[in-house]
Amino acid sequence: MTARGDSPDTGGPTTILESGDPAVLAVAKSLLDAAEIEYLAKGEGLQNVLPMGSVVQLQVAPEDAEDARELLAELNRGDASR
Repeated sequence: MTARGDSPDTGGPTTILESGDPAVLAVAKSLLDAAEIEYLAKGEGLQNVLPMGSVVQLQVAPEDAEDARELLAELNRGDASR
């Protein structure tokens, strides 16, 4: 799992998390829902077709990216310690 930012000058969605782990994605989506941060799960449909090795990108609006990263920071630290 990784967290990263897309180019801020694009004006489009910013990727805040990439993971192929359905459990990590479920927790991240739950945290974003609770904080009322809208997100797009890019590539999510591919997990049903190509479950092995498919990565989902959680993306948010650029103005929500910093709050979303802070919200998911603990999740990122926990994944890195495995």
